[in-house]
Amino acid sequence: MPDTTAATATGGSSARSHPPAWRGPTVDLGQQHPRRGERVIKILLVAAAWLSVAVTIGIVVSLLAPTVTFFTHVGLGDFLFGTEWTGGFGDKFSWTDKAWGVLPLVVATAIITVIALAVAVPLGLGAAIYLSEYASERVRKVLKPVLEVLAGIPTVVYGFLALTIFTPIFAHLVQFNTIHNMLSPGIVMGFMIVPTIASLGEDAMSAVPLALRQGSYALGANRMKTTLRVVFPAALSGIVAAIVLGISRAVGETMIVTIAAGSRAQLTFDPREGAQTMTGFIAQIASGDAPQGSPVYYSLFAVGALLFAITLLINLVSIRLVRKYRQVY
Repeated sequence: MPDTTAATATGGSSARSHPPAWRGPTVDLGQQHPRRGERVIKILLVAAAWLSVAVTIGIVVSLLAPTVTFFTHVGLGDFLFGTEWTGGFGDKFSWTDKAWGVLPLVVATAIITVIALAVAVPLGLGAAIYLSEYASERVRKVLKPVLEVLAGIPTVVYGFLALTIFTPIFAHLVQFNTIHNMLSPGIVMGFMIVPTIASLGEDAMSAVPLALRQGSYALGANRMKTTLRVVFPAALSGIVAAIVLGISRAVGETMIVTIAAGSRAQLTFDPREGAQTMTGFIAQIASGDAPQGSPVYYSLFAVGALLFAITLLINLVSIRLVRKYRQVY
């Protein structure tokens, strides 16, 4: 037999020193010349990212000074936990004759948001499950754009629907003391949020790999069990993000509550009663005559700062939940 040790060693050394021919020449992508306009596009994208940061900082700066001025006259505890709010038009230059407890505005905002979520979450997730797991491709191409068009309807239209249609209908079922109440705008706001939750939820469930569904079917599970026990948990981070986005939109909604919920700031947990939300107060005062330097002028910034803080807290909780339940495939 011929001695192949040297040949093998030499061949191995040669194979290590020269790459196989099938790999082709090594290309360093970092040395490629950028395409025309690519640098401009990159600059525009970076500028867009930093612009959002600058806008956020600008909002904080614009709220900071008037809010500090407000709290030099009103205690933070009295503002956050006070049960009476009489800051309105009237005597705008009086600090002591007014009650600045923001709790009635916060409670009204929370009640309407809870009612909206009670409507939007079941309907939105149900629509998302149908579009992702049950609807044919032809039906999905028709229903999803129609559903997303609902999100583009002006909120003032929803407000008038709540006041002129839903309130008279519910008046036959429950007794309203006035035409303004928290039930109708909460339900209508829920319908407004449905497209947001449904669209984002469907995107999250459609992103779940088909292999997970096939594995579930192979183990004998039907479509409903596969959807609820495999697809839904796998898409939980996206679904949570969709729901939190709906909460943020409900908390910050203005026109629906301004038109249908009323402008009376009172602490009540009865949804049949009218009440004023934080955004409703801002819209009412900002649209009227609030002289600069008056107590009601500074109260706008204090309520706006609180609304900003609540929205920020919701987003931070959302980020934490999304990271906790996120699954990478």
